Amino acid sequence: MTTIRQTAAHLETVEAPGAMLTRTAAKALAVTRISLGFVFLWAFLDKTFGLGYSTPWERAWINGGSPTKGFLSSVEAGPLQGFFHSIAGAGWANWSFMLGMLAIGVALVGGIGLRLAAVGATAMMLLMWLAEWPLAGGSSNPVVDYHFIYAVAAIALTLTYAGHTWGLGRRWAKLPLVQKNRWLI
Repeated sequence: MTTIRQTAAHLETVEAPGAMLTRTAAKALAVTRISLGFVFLWAFLDKTFGLGYSTPWERAWINGGSPTKGFLSSVEAGPLQGFFHSIAGAGWANWSFMLGMLAIGVALVGGIGLRLAAVGATAMMLLMWLAEWPLAGGSSNPVVDYHFIYAVAAIALTLTYAGHTWGLGRRWAKLPLVQKNRWLI
C-alpha cells in the first residue's frame, strides 16, 4: 500500500486497491467499524449474560432464557409473521442468532473477514426488518431505519478496507488461506 504525503496531515491519503482515502477518513471508518461491531457484541453479551439493559439476569441465555422467543413471538404483522412465530425460541434459531451476532461483532471489531461479516449483518438486518415489518404502519420511516443503515454501513466498511486501520485486516489478508480464498477478506 502506498502512502502519498501532502502538506496538511488531514489531506494525507492512503491507497487501497481501486480507491484512495484520506487518513482521517480511514480513521473515521475504523471508528464506525468498531462501533458497529460493538453493537453486535453488546447484544450478544447482554442476551447471553443478562446484563440488565435489554435482557434482565433472569432471562439470560445462560440461565435458560431464549434470545429469540420474546422478539419473534411478538411479531405482529407482515407476510412472515407465522414463520417467525414458529421458530421463536427454537434451539437452532437461538444458536444461529447468537453465533451470528458474536461472529459479526468479532469480525467488525477485529477488522477481519469483513466480507462475511457484511453478508451476515445484511442477512440478519433483513430478517429483523422483516420481523418488525415497518411497512405495516407506526414507523417513522418504513424503509430506511437502523436495520438498513447497519447493513449499508457493514457493506461500506468492507468495500473501503476499513479493517486495515486499527484492525487486523492487513495481517488477515496476508494469510495463505485468505490469499487462496479472497472471499474471506
